[in-house]
Amino acid sequence: MLDFLRWLFDAQLHIGSGFILWREVLGNVFGLLSALGGMRRKVWAWPIGIVGNALLFTVFMGTVFGSPNPVNLLGQAGRQIMFIAVAVYGWVRWRQSRGDAGAAVTPRWASGRERVLLVALLLIGTVALTPVFRAMGSYEPVWADAWIFVGSLIATWGMARGWTEFWLVWVAVDIVGVPLLVSAGYWASAAMYLFYGAFTLTGFFVWWRVQRREAATGGDEGAPAPAGAVVSVETAFPDVSVNVHRPGTHPDGAPAEDPGRSDGGGS
Repeated sequence: MLDFLRWLFDAQLHIGSGFILWREVLGNVFGLLSALGGMRRKVWAWPIGIVGNALLFTVFMGTVFGSPNPVNLLGQAGRQIMFIAVAVYGWVRWRQSRGDAGAAVTPRWASGRERVLLVALLLIGTVALTPVFRAMGSYEPVWADAWIFVGSLIATWGMARGWTEFWLVWVAVDIVGVPLLVSAGYWASAAMYLFYGAFTLTGFFVWWRVQRREAATGGDEGAPAPAGAVVSVETAFPDVSVNVHRPGTHPDGAPAEDPGRSDGGGS
């Protein structure tokens, strides 16, 4: 076991005159598997994600773990800890609710005041943490590292609240994250951020489509579906379909057949 850990911490993938740590590659692979498992609502997505976050934490704390790439990205490392905490909570919750018919979060637009709050928290949090991360030796430009950390916190909070805009916060995180990771030499993570950028844009339009479909059933856009309506979201990657139907109808919208009647029945 110790030999494996020693290999894991030292192994490098050489590309030309440069290299990528295998820990970084494996951490992002586990992250991708976790994201795909989450789309399919699989409980195993959480422990897989925890493994990936733990690996990436050791990567972004380069000087602490004796990495050949002695660059500390404290915002990136800090968000791995946050993701691990959230994943433990999600893992427990999903295991408890597996098989239950509990209602999911209903996507809605944030109000004008809530949007102002999101932007303010992102800007103020970035300004406040930048000198803290700089004092702790984070990689320049430090504001980008702080932006990524604060944006990740806000996006996670927005998802819990059911705000469709939380997907756009992730996009803002990815836009800053890609050039920062490239400049720091974390090529595998930068490539994964590009993928996540497309992934989060897809998520935004999926949630928007849910809202539009609910509005088509008679509810206001962003408001809960009519009482008794069934909202189903099928997330078979990469095709996503959303269905909303009223009680007393089939999923295709046709009136439900009276169970007391049959096609061939007569009096």
